[in-house]
Amino acid sequence: MNSSLIFRTASAVLLPVMLVLSIVVLLRGHNEPGGGFVGGLLAATGFSLYALSHDATNARRVLRIDPIVLIGLGLLVAVLSGVPGLLGASAFLDGFWGSLALPGFPEALKVGTPLVFDIGVYMLVLGGAVLMVLTLEELCDDAAAGC
Repeated sequence: MNSSLIFRTASAVLLPVMLVLSIVVLLRGHNEPGGGFVGGLLAATGFSLYALSHDATNARRVLRIDPIVLIGLGLLVAVLSGVPGLLGASAFLDGFWGSLALPGFPEALKVGTPLVFDIGVYMLVLGGAVLMVLTLEELCDDAAAGC
């Protein structure tokens, strides 16, 4: 780890900011530009910066879940978002909408299967991109000449 103190500090500050921004992009993605893919890339960028400034081991600790598990869960969630369409005598991945009443909010939150699909894509992209970066970081750490 040869990164500067400024880079390590900046990446530690940027990671939570980028995660919050990625959630915002994820949630607004159905009606405006954004969605699961772009949100997942933003989150992966935050973890990648952290991995480059600290090391892969610390980045895995901060991520708290194995990227391969994240890929599998994301794929499962994305596929399961299409099941209501099949159960409702409609097409696979056909959108279904419902409302969720939250205490303290005046209006019910409208939730649909497209959002569930986007969450699956978010997890899949986050897991895939972070897995690539961490694998490359670990390979460079193991190499005698460095990268």
